Amino acid sequence: MCGIVGIFDQSVANTISENTLASMNDSQHHRGPDEGNLHLEPGLGLGHRRLSIIDIASGQQPLFNEDGSVVVTYNGEIYNHRALAEELQSLGHVFRSQCDTEVIVHAWEQWGEACVERFRGMFAFGVWDRNQQCLFLARDRLGIKPLYYAQTSKGQFIFSSELKALKKHPDMPRQLNPEAVEDYFTLGYIPDPKSIYRGVYKLAPGHCLHLRRNIAIDTLGPECSRPYWDLNFKPLEGYTQADLEGELIDRFRNAVKLRMEAEVPLGAFLSGGVDSSGVVAMMSGLQSEPINSCAIGFNVAEFNETQFAREVAEHCKTHHFEATVNSDDFDLLDQLAELYDEPFSDGSAIPTYRVCQLAKQRVTVALSGDGGDEIFAGYRRHRWHMNEETIRSRLPAGLRRPLFGALGGLYPKADWAPKVFRAKTTFQALARDSVAAYLHSVSIATDAQRAKLFSPKLKADLQGYRTLDGFNEVAKKSPTDNALGLIQYIDMKTYLPGDILTKVDRASMAHALEVRVPLLDHEFMDWASGIPASLKLYQGEGKYIFKKALEPYLPSGLLYRSKMGFSVPLASWFRGPLRETVRQRLLNGTLGESGFLQLGFVEQLIEQHQRAVCDHSTILWSLMMFEAFLRKELLVA
Repeated sequence: MCGIVGIFDQSVANTISENTLASMNDSQHHRGPDEGNLHLEPGLGLGHRRLSIIDIASGQQPLFNEDGSVVVTYNGEIYNHRALAEELQSLGHVFRSQCDTEVIVHAWEQWGEACVERFRGMFAFGVWDRNQQCLFLARDRLGIKPLYYAQTSKGQFIFSSELKALKKHPDMPRQLNPEAVEDYFTLGYIPDPKSIYRGVYKLAPGHCLHLRRNIAIDTLGPECSRPYWDLNFKPLEGYTQADLEGELIDRFRNAVKLRMEAEVPLGAFLSGGVDSSGVVAMMSGLQSEPINSCAIGFNVAEFNETQFAREVAEHCKTHHFEATVNSDDFDLLDQLAELYDEPFSDGSAIPTYRVCQLAKQRVTVALSGDGGDEIFAGYRRHRWHMNEETIRSRLPAGLRRPLFGALGGLYPKADWAPKVFRAKTTFQALARDSVAAYLHSVSIATDAQRAKLFSPKLKADLQGYRTLDGFNEVAKKSPTDNALGLIQYIDMKTYLPGDILTKVDRASMAHALEVRVPLLDHEFMDWASGIPASLKLYQGEGKYIFKKALEPYLPSGLLYRSKMGFSVPLASWFRGPLRETVRQRLLNGTLGESGFLQLGFVEQLIEQHQRAVCDHSTILWSLMMFEAFLRKELLVA
C-alpha cells in the first residue's frame, strides 16, 4: 500500500516549500518503505511513499500521462485495471507500465470526474490536471483507504493519507473540535467527515472533491465534496433461497479472485470466525498451492479463538502460523495514540496490530474478512435491536416512552448479574425511537454518563450538538426503510469506515502490510444489500444466508458456533496490572488540564470499576486513549 500527500495553492506565485512537502511525505514512510518521490511546480506539490505490490519494476509515483500534463498520487488497488487499460488503449491512450496507477491518469483524461465510477477497488488519490488547472480528489466507495484534508490559515489546501502528515504543515489548524469529543466519547472513534481538529476533515467514503485554481473557495468543508456512489438496497426479486446461495458464492469467489493478484507473498488473516474462514475457503479453491494463513491467540481462554482458526487451516490445508498475545499486552497504549493520530478506543486495535505484525513476517499482502457483519447482519446488537423493534412496533410511542423511560431510570445497572437480569439498557432503548435506540446500543458512554463526564465549558462549546444528530442525518439518506436495513446502512456509514477500516488500515500500514477486503467489493455489497432481511437475520441467527451458502466449504460446527469477537481483557487489566496506571494517568495532569472533563466523575468510574460494582472498562479505555492523545498533543504543541 502507499501514502500520499499534497499541497495546493490558489496562486502560482506562491512557492510550495519542498522541505514542508518532504517532511509531510517522510512522516508516512511506514506506509511505503520501498520508494518515495516528490513533484513540485508553481502552486502545487505532490508526494508519495510506495509499497510495491504490482509492477514492482515501474509504477513509481507521482505518475504522469504521456505529455506530463496530468499527474496522480495514489494509494490503493484497482482490481479491474487490466480491463480498463485495454479499453483505454482501444481509445488511443498509450501506456508505459503494467501498474494500476497509470490507469487513473488516462481514465481522468478520458472520463473526467466520472472515472471514479469505473474503478473497482480501494483507493484514495489526487489528480492534478495542468491544462485545466484543477485538483481532483477521490476516496473509494466504502472508505477502505483514508484521505484527510484541510485549508491552512494562509489559504493553502493540504491533503494526506494520515493526519500525522498534515500536522507537519506549520499552518494546519490545531484547535480541537468539541463535536468530535462528543462523538468520540459516544462511539469510541470520530466518524467521517470530522476529525479531532476544527477545519480538518476526512473525505467521506464514496465522495470526491474538485478544486479549480480560478475558482476560489472561502471555506473548504465537507459541503464542498460530492457523493458519486451509495449502496442501493434494491430488493432481489425472483430468486429462491438456493439461487441466492449459489450466486452469493459465485460473486464472493470472484471478489476474492480479483484480490489475489500480487507480485509479492500473499496470505490471509484467519480468526476462525465465519468471515475470515469464508475468505480462506475461497482462496484455497482458487490456487493449487496452499495459501498462507495467520492467527493471533490470547493466553486467556475466553478471548482465544486459535483452536477454531487451526480447524479451518486444517480443513483448507493452509500453511498456518500463529502467535499468542499475553493478557498483559497493554504496552501498546502510547504507540496506538501515535498510530491513530486522534482519539481511537477500539480495544481490538491491540490484537489487530499484533496479527498484522505476525502476518508481515510471511506475506506483504493479506486478505481479511472485514465487512461480513455489516452486510449480513452478524452483530449481536442487530439481533437485540430487531427484538426491541418488535416491541416498539406494537406499543404507541405515547405509552412506550414514559413506561420504559421510567423503568430504565428505576432499574439498577447490574453488570455483576447474569445477563437475563441486566434489563436497564433494554428499557432505556425501548423508550427511544429506532435510530436513537440503535445509537444507545452502540454507545460506549450513555447520555447520562456524558452529561456527568463533560465539563460545563465543553457543554457550552457543543451548543446543543449530539452524536444522535449525525446518526439522524445518515438515517435520512438511507435508501431503505426496512428496520434491519436501516441499522446496517448506519453501520456502513459510521462504524465500518470510522472504526473497523481505520483500525485495520493503521495497524497494517504500521508494518507496511497491504490488507484487501473482498467482502467490501462494491459490486458484491450492492448485490448482497438486496438480499431479504429475513435471510440475513433468521430466527435469531445472524449471517444466516452467508452461513448456508458456505456449508459445502466449511464444517457446520465452525459456521454455527457462538460469536466471540476479537478483543482484549480490559476489565481485568483495570482491576489488576493497570490498576494504579489508570488512576495515575486519568486523575493527574493532562486530562484535568484539558478543561473538557470533570475528574470527579472520572474518579467515580474508576472506583466503581475497581470495586467490581460496575464494568466501566470500555469508557475507562476511551479515557486512557484520550489522555494518551492529549499528552502527545501537548508534546507537539
